[in-house]
Amino acid sequence: MSAAIRSSLTAAVVAAFGAIGLDAPVSVNLERPARRDNGDWSTNVALASAKAAERNPRQLATDLVAAIEAAAPKHVTTVEIAGPGFINFRLADSWLHDVVDTVLGEGFDGYARLDIGEGRAVNVEYVSANPTGPLHAGHARWAAYGDALSRVLTRAGFRVHREFYINDRGVQMQRFGESLAARKAGTDVPDGGYMGQYIIDWAQLMPADADPFEWGYAHALDYQRSTLARMNVVFDSWTSERAIAASGVVETTLAELRTAGYVYESTTGEGDADDDAPAAASDDSSEPAGMATWLRTTDFGDDKDRVLIKGDGTYTYFTPDIAYHRDKYRRGSLLINIWGADHHGYVRRMKAAMQCLGHDPSDLEVLIGQNCVLMRAGEVVKLSKRTGDLIELAEIIDEVGPDVAKLTFLLQSIDTRQTVDLDELVSGSMDNPVHYVHYAHARIYGIGRKASERGMVRVAREHADLSLLTHERELEVARVLGDLPDILALACADRAPHKITTWVRELASTFQGFYRDCPILRDDIPEAQRQARLWLVEAARIGLAVGLDLLGVSAPEQMERFDDDGEPVSATPTTSYED
Repeated sequence: MSAAIRSSLTAAVVAAFGAIGLDAPVSVNLERPARRDNGDWSTNVALASAKAAERNPRQLATDLVAAIEAAAPKHVTTVEIAGPGFINFRLADSWLHDVVDTVLGEGFDGYARLDIGEGRAVNVEYVSANPTGPLHAGHARWAAYGDALSRVLTRAGFRVHREFYINDRGVQMQRFGESLAARKAGTDVPDGGYMGQYIIDWAQLMPADADPFEWGYAHALDYQRSTLARMNVVFDSWTSERAIAASGVVETTLAELRTAGYVYESTTGEGDADDDAPAAASDDSSEPAGMATWLRTTDFGDDKDRVLIKGDGTYTYFTPDIAYHRDKYRRGSLLINIWGADHHGYVRRMKAAMQCLGHDPSDLEVLIGQNCVLMRAGEVVKLSKRTGDLIELAEIIDEVGPDVAKLTFLLQSIDTRQTVDLDELVSGSMDNPVHYVHYAHARIYGIGRKASERGMVRVAREHADLSLLTHERELEVARVLGDLPDILALACADRAPHKITTWVRELASTFQGFYRDCPILRDDIPEAQRQARLWLVEAARIGLAVGLDLLGVSAPEQMERFDDDGEPVSATPTTSYED
């Protein structure tokens, strides 16, 4: 409905220009005023067009307002001039009644479903951990963000392929296997090996005749896969770096780069000689010895050329990664990588490599996320598989459930540093946003159950008089519902699913305010008003269900309540439906 209102108001403004004998502007900017006192919508079109129209901005606004009022656009009650020439629109409550009707008519499948992507295939790569142990709490942020972004893109009209890149090549895998073998034999872990308790536990599970490397690889990958699935994070493909290197696609990619003229051999190259791979990605960052093979990434803005094959004939980390990205274009014409902060310096060279292969740089997006700081008992918890300081993601899910674990990491933008207090996370307090949102959704189902117990039946939607929704709390629920399509479009454009989290929390809050101030099932409520409110409750249910689905979080029909100490006190979602 926001889009429909914007379109209607834009058409009214364009017609007003014609009515006063002026050419309409190419575009009309319409925004929601920061303060409700300034109306429902506002435009600066008079200010933006005054110079071309050779008019004083405020006088132009006055003429436009008169023409708009004469045309009487639907839902518009007043048109006002503010400041040097802003035009503010105030709308009748009827537009919010239309919002509710639209949400109810479109339902879960249609409400806030956009066609921004026009069916374009997009490949989203995220998490991408080494298969050398369990996923830790730090991986949760990438898992939650990547999954939610994929859901946002899907609802906005893209065809999304979710991908996990298995970093299974390099000395880290060798040290992992050696560590398992040592623990199995009861000997000390070798220098640089993995010291975590999970190594001891996994070594006990490993059959005596198993290859520590292959068994550990498969076990770690299965464990990571199952942990992510518990968090409702599922991938369409798991691509192995080792398999990429063995498939021949690396040699094919190198041949293409040579044919394109971007590869050369040199003992020093035209840039520095270090590989400079991301710290978390590989250990093979030594300088090339002897004649090395280089890629001219400086032709596309990189600060130095990059080594593809070192002097000893081995590939750098960069080389199979180029081949991997080349291969990913088979699964999407737009690639989105979600990488950690330690990959920041790696972005420019990968974009340059894709340009060497003939791809448009805009077809590769790299989103750099900031790490999450975990606190416990007031102290920073450091995460390291090798030293044994490890808080497993699976342990957090065990303690708080997948929804709390997931939504916690969707509260703020991925490019900001986040601090999570693990003690607060496991407390079960209703201060936790996911409990609050779940409570609102469960309360809706509680209203339905209580209505059924009392023999109150919701009439067909076409027989409900939504114009009876006039209380400010009722209108605020409708107003928030009307925002979701715009919020979804913004979350898609900005790659910012946390905007959906903010919206869901706002809807939950406005619904709780409505429930508190607008009785539904009380005997003295007129039946027509009750029916309108029951349908508003259903619209809120649809909105919460869509929002939670976009975040990959469940929408429960009932839940335990908590007292002030965070202890569960009942299995019903509300104390009373009479207030």
